[in-house]
Amino acid sequence: MKLFITALKQFFLLILLNPSVQGQLLQPAKQFTHADSVRGTYGASRDWWDVLHYDLHVAFNIANKTISGYNSISFKTLKKGNQLQIDLQAPMVLDSMVFSTQDITSKKIATTDIIKDGNAYFIPSSYFSTPNTNYPTVQLNVYYHGKPIIAKKAPWDGGLVWAKDKQNNPWVSIACQGLGASVWYPCKDSQQDEPDSAAMHITIPDSLACVGNGRFRGKINNTDATATYTWAVTSPINNYTIIPYIGKYSHFSEVYNGENGPLDMDYWVLNDDVDKAKKQFTDAPKMLKAFEHWFGPYPFYADGYKLVQAPYLGMEHQSATAYGNQFKNGYLGTDLSGTGWGLKWDFIIVHESGHEWFANNITTKDIADMWVHEGFTNYSETLFTEYYYGKTAGEDYVIGLRKNIENDVPIIGSYQVNKEGSGDMYYKGANMIHTIRQIINNDSIFKNMLRSLNSTFYHQTVTSTEIEQFMMKYCHMHFETIFNQYLRTTQIPAFEYTIKNNKVSYRFTNCINGFLMPLKVSFGNPNKSEQNLIVKDTWQTIKLPKWFDKKTCIVNRNYYVTTTYAGL
Repeated sequence: MKLFITALKQFFLLILLNPSVQGQLLQPAKQFTHADSVRGTYGASRDWWDVLHYDLHVAFNIANKTISGYNSISFKTLKKGNQLQIDLQAPMVLDSMVFSTQDITSKKIATTDIIKDGNAYFIPSSYFSTPNTNYPTVQLNVYYHGKPIIAKKAPWDGGLVWAKDKQNNPWVSIACQGLGASVWYPCKDSQQDEPDSAAMHITIPDSLACVGNGRFRGKINNTDATATYTWAVTSPINNYTIIPYIGKYSHFSEVYNGENGPLDMDYWVLNDDVDKAKKQFTDAPKMLKAFEHWFGPYPFYADGYKLVQAPYLGMEHQSATAYGNQFKNGYLGTDLSGTGWGLKWDFIIVHESGHEWFANNITTKDIADMWVHEGFTNYSETLFTEYYYGKTAGEDYVIGLRKNIENDVPIIGSYQVNKEGSGDMYYKGANMIHTIRQIINNDSIFKNMLRSLNSTFYHQTVTSTEIEQFMMKYCHMHFETIFNQYLRTTQIPAFEYTIKNNKVSYRFTNCINGFLMPLKVSFGNPNKSEQNLIVKDTWQTIKLPKWFDKKTCIVNRNYYVTTTYAGL
């Protein structure tokens, strides 16, 4: 332990003295369009107003696959602005806008004053500030209708899902992460600004039920064979996780006694699947026990926890997790790690619920930084496995996931154009976190760091840089080259070594300039004590242990690096 602490001190000093840690970072070659910038930029049309509440009223016409209604957007102005941007994706049609402030009665915005630019609509800010008010609170009602984009393969290719259950009853929902909530309702379609609360009033045929985020607030039976269901959340919520589920649902529930007291757990499944769900959903309270241990209290006690059967595999809809894993363990009955541990639990319950902490509690401002959602949540699977089956099982699982890493493009995408990075944000992101855990070399500190992340950034939006800096400050360690290597390039560091006489020389190759990282390494005999080395991108030489008898070197498997023998 003392040797490792000494090595870590050397590691910190080397990083602080190294001027080239930003070198050799890969940049995506994709050319982006004006529409990408309009969609992804948080600039002059968005940064001067702050969304407070969405009050969404939508009627679903299932027969012709259309929707219509309005979103009442309450916001406050933060400073003077020139125009306000509302997003609504074609082929949806924006019908009209009506605004009101504290000192002005409702007033329709003139059609001639609305500038349409692709899927964005711009309104002069003069409507929302007057000589008699100093940046007032504003309510903007946006009326719309249309036939929204239909998902080709939800949740990956998003949009509306108009499905049927086994009894040929309508089964409808939405999945729109990345694509954006503006695919089905008008909003400020940026993760950077979450409404502080939201309500949905969903009108559907009265033969069906509707489930939404948060708490059920009531049902109104209309006179035209429809019913309007109201659901509401009192917590901040990202746009893409505001979702209704419509179908022939049955309900059962339980109460979990968690760190913040009793937590309502509600389960909504199709009528035919209640018995299977009651058996399979026992993983839900197990998940909460493990994740409250590692991450801290479930972030949405006020809104409850729900699993809702969905007509697609799954999605992290806040307080209403979408479930479509066919009541099987693993990922649709398979183990993504190939180790067998992934078949001990239901992947969708564990993974999508893990997003309540990383994605819903802590949300990235730009989807380019989505590794914060997916890397930590993918690693939550490892932590769940470790909690119930032991540390070696958890290590087996995360190491087994490496076979799924493609190293095609960097994990971090391009900013301000609504472009996420590589799908490696899942498995590679998790293995980077696991590698950092080895460097910390203290599981108590590691766990408390995860809990502190969730309490410090509680219900907030963040950048990757903020998360990186927080982790380094909390652990009093410097991970700059590690973050740059694994998040911003496709290179996996190779530990290269050569042996001559009684000395071994070693370095990192396939890495950025100035890369260095502590490693635990065994020479010749893996049963002997590991050596604690600070490995850089330049050659270093040490004497071999007296017991060394073979020209082999074994890097501790928990570090995500490769090993290369350079010869004599």
